[in-house]
Amino acid sequence: MSRAVVLSTVLCLILAFALIDTFAFAALLPVFFGEWGLTNTEAGWIAGVYFGGYTVAVAVLVSLTDRIDARRVVIAGTATIFAAAAGFALFAEGLWTALLFRALSGVGLAGTYMPGLRALVDRYDGAHQPRTVAFYTATFSLGTALSFLLVGWIEAEFGWRPAVAAGSAAALAATGLAALLPTVKPPPPPETATRLLDFRPVLANRPAMGYVLGYGVHAWELFGLRSWLVVFLAFSLGLGAGAGGPAPTTVASLCALVAMAASIAGAEVAARGDRPRVISMFMLASAAMAGAVGFAAALPYAWVVVLVLLYNAVIQADSAALTTGAVQAAEEGRRGATLAIHSLVGFVGAALGPLAVGVVLDLSGGGRTVLSWGLAFASMGVVGLFGPLALRVLARR
Repeated sequence: MSRAVVLSTVLCLILAFALIDTFAFAALLPVFFGEWGLTNTEAGWIAGVYFGGYTVAVAVLVSLTDRIDARRVVIAGTATIFAAAAGFALFAEGLWTALLFRALSGVGLAGTYMPGLRALVDRYDGAHQPRTVAFYTATFSLGTALSFLLVGWIEAEFGWRPAVAAGSAAALAATGLAALLPTVKPPPPPETATRLLDFRPVLANRPAMGYVLGYGVHAWELFGLRSWLVVFLAFSLGLGAGAGGPAPTTVASLCALVAMAASIAGAEVAARGDRPRVISMFMLASAAMAGAVGFAAALPYAWVVVLVLLYNAVIQADSAALTTGAVQAAEEGRRGATLAIHSLVGFVGAALGPLAVGVVLDLSGGGRTVLSWGLAFASMGVVGLFGPLALRVLARR
């Protein structure tokens, strides 16, 4: 078995295990609406603060991988997820405790996701590196599927606290796997050295910033959808008197698996063509789907499930292609700093997207009508239109 396959497999497993906690709150949101009496805006804050914690920490943690072995950062990140998920399972009682533990878990993901990618590219720099990057980033969707599936199943059988605890146990397993990674020497410094958090050279790299800004728009739409998908599906299912179908958490898991395949396929298409143009086409199609899916909530539930699966495929098709573009456009010696900005901008979008959807829902009727959901989804599509603009202005140059 080749070195690339072994490294990719181990790092993909680390990421998948670490992500099981990521959408635990989204999967359990109907439970918390009933048990804690949350408003849509409060739920949006809890969903978004996870990515807010990520955003606060990611610049420092990913930049450190330009100076120390990324393996050490990944170990610390997965251990933090373990502690935060355990704290939520044991002590969360409402809005404020939920905000605290979800923010801390987001900090843990900041030390896991992009540092894990850096650990991969530092250990394998061969001809198939773009493909290994695509598989790694697509694993985010596999982790998402496991998060919705396992948390939903465990909650149905044992309650929400054991369901959250399962994410903690998975993060502990990820920590053990990270400790098994081979060590490497610290990467060589760039020709023109800068301070740890001096990102001016990255910001001046126009092609890289095109992909970075596109990723921010992508994350706004993607995580806005994923954070509210279960609630939307439950609303649609409830509109059909006596209608049956797969549980919303099951559909969300299937959506994530479809998204994983779409991310890998999209990366392959982008690698064989004009990358900025291909990504822009995906983004425009995704924005169009966002404008339609929310208004389709009253259709038969089976049709809504099909539309949601298709939307998840389209929305994810540009993910790995954007990250690969940023990696390839990065200046030698500044991969860590470039990935830090890439992830920072992306997860600012990920933090704001769920909150924005919650605000639109509250302003348009509280998510109790088809119009309310249609406007909430359409708001994501409007933001999605800025991605092709960033790519045209920056990346194509």
